[in-house]
Amino acid sequence: MAIALDNLRVGRRYLLINQGEVRKLEIITRLQGDNFKVKDLDTLELYTLEELLQWGRGKDYDLDEIR
Repeated sequence: MAIALDNLRVGRRYLLINQGEVRKLEIITRLQGDNFKVKDLDTLELYTLEELLQWGRGKDYDLDEIR
């Protein structure tokens, strides 16, 4: 079961699966509402969570914390 976006915490790492893409993310800062600045741990690129979810949530959507 996916974690709700309002439960994400700055500094923690998460695994996001959506639309067939798998990304390991670290939350850098909270921007507004449910939008966060995130760092992709594989490519070290910076995104906003809104950019990653802009095309909707697929049937495979899952968001879980990496321990």
